[in-house]
Amino acid sequence: MNIDGLSLRPLVAELDQRLAGARIDKISQPDKTRLGLWLRQPGENIALLLSANPENAGAWLPASLPENPAVPPSFCMLLRKHLEDGRIAAVTQHGLDRVVAFAVDIRGERGLIVTKQLILEIMGKHSNLILVQDGIVLDAIRRIGAGLSRVRQVLPGRPYALPPGQPRADLLAADPAAFVAALRAGHGSLGLAKAIVAAAEGVGPVSAKEIAWRAGLPADHPVDRLDDADAGALAEAVASIAAPIAAGESQPTVALSPDGSKLLAVAAFRPEHLAGDLRTFPAMAAAVEYAANFQGQPVNPEKTALQKILAQETARLARKEGVLAAELAAADEADKYRLHGDLLMANLHVVPAGAREVTLPNLYAADAAPLAIPLDPLLSPVANAKRHYVKYNKAKRAQQSLAAQLAECRADLAYLDSVAVALDHAALLDEIGEIRQELIQAGYIKEKSKRRPLPPAAPLAAAAPDGTPVLIGRNNRQNDLVTFKHAGPDDLWLHTKDIPGSHVILKCAGREPAPEALAAAAMLAAYHSKARASATVPVDYTRRRYVKKPAGAKPGFVIYDHQKTVFVTPDEDAVKKLLINKKG
Repeated sequence: MNIDGLSLRPLVAELDQRLAGARIDKISQPDKTRLGLWLRQPGENIALLLSANPENAGAWLPASLPENPAVPPSFCMLLRKHLEDGRIAAVTQHGLDRVVAFAVDIRGERGLIVTKQLILEIMGKHSNLILVQDGIVLDAIRRIGAGLSRVRQVLPGRPYALPPGQPRADLLAADPAAFVAALRAGHGSLGLAKAIVAAAEGVGPVSAKEIAWRAGLPADHPVDRLDDADAGALAEAVASIAAPIAAGESQPTVALSPDGSKLLAVAAFRPEHLAGDLRTFPAMAAAVEYAANFQGQPVNPEKTALQKILAQETARLARKEGVLAAELAAADEADKYRLHGDLLMANLHVVPAGAREVTLPNLYAADAAPLAIPLDPLLSPVANAKRHYVKYNKAKRAQQSLAAQLAECRADLAYLDSVAVALDHAALLDEIGEIRQELIQAGYIKEKSKRRPLPPAAPLAAAAPDGTPVLIGRNNRQNDLVTFKHAGPDDLWLHTKDIPGSHVILKCAGREPAPEALAAAAMLAAYHSKARASATVPVDYTRRRYVKKPAGAKPGFVIYDHQKTVFVTPDEDAVKKLLINKKG
């Protein structure tokens, strides 16, 4: 998120006005870079999200907070100990730096008020969230040791020091003409935009280029070539941006590329120099939230790690499948060795001693051409025949073993494919945790610490248009549960034909389902499968009594019969309506 200290000023003012006096009710840490705070003001609850993510660091007021993990990280536990039940005294910005401090008053021992600070540093890849008391760091969401920075360490027990920087002019307080004069005197060797960034505190490239654009000058115009007319235009351009912000007025804007596919900037003014889609908002917090959501939520590291494990295991099994298939193809020549042995035994009298090859008529196919049979010149004709019989027996044994290994390998690939589909569709932490637990039980992951096994989460529930309940397994563990625990023998069971996906139960209890109910259940089965983005997806359905789980089968694997097949095209909007109907 491209926001500089100048545009951060209105955001800090908004947060201070909205949050001052709010009591901190709950604190969560959805991932390693973000904090969520539920705040209580008279008559309302307010959600505050603080992000130190390198891609979209900032603070905003979302309608709701991300899901809270079952086991809170240690930094979250520390914040709960120090800040919960405290009140936000003020939200301040250090000058025009991208450093925002949330001062929190806590009632300490003997009823004395103690003020602690939760400091958000918005500095790209160096962004951080730091808890400070009396100038001492209590902890940080990202600890910075000497190995990462020799200039500034952020560690518990160390004094808190602001990020290093050079003294620069404050555009909100400086006289625009005086600033331009100082710019011409001290930065004559630079281009205009770079010089403004170097001379003004909290001004980033977007603001600097906008100032140059409003002055009618190129962003790379050399400062030492500015004449008096250029200087006057430049001072007016500086005032046109700085004066409204200094007066508490702003035009919160998010700049997107012309096709709306890329985020360009977030600013407290309209960056007209960016030829693209400029979207205005009533408040800076709303603009920042829009930009953060536009960039997408941070990738769940647990989900990424599991996807990497699945990719590695799938690649390994694919290589193994290729080797086994090649060996099985070679073993399929077993009958050739037996034929060679039979022909040698039937023609011992014509096999010359010491020969490396002999050509004999094929007694088992009168119209076939004679066969050239390789020989070991050091062996007798009988020994050569026995040698071919040994090869035959070995190939037959290998044929059986390789066929079993190949079938097992392909079953493992199909299983991992089903897990990958479930993981790709998983969004909630409990869903991802269940998949991890499944992979641990299957032996694909070694558990380093003894975690308490997660209780099975409830399957996804929906309702057909006629109100018939529908259950959907969100992973293989849930597939087994909905099929063999939640479904009755006369309920309808659905699954995409030969495609990994969810088990879906239409709770019709032996009744013939209405056509629209069957179509809705089939739609849900197709949508919650690997064929989500496909058209005309085949979905099998049968009564649950005809679904069986073979002994020793992997989670989610079943066999079934008496099935019929329908074809549907997944529709996300239709699926959402079915799920909403259930919630309603």
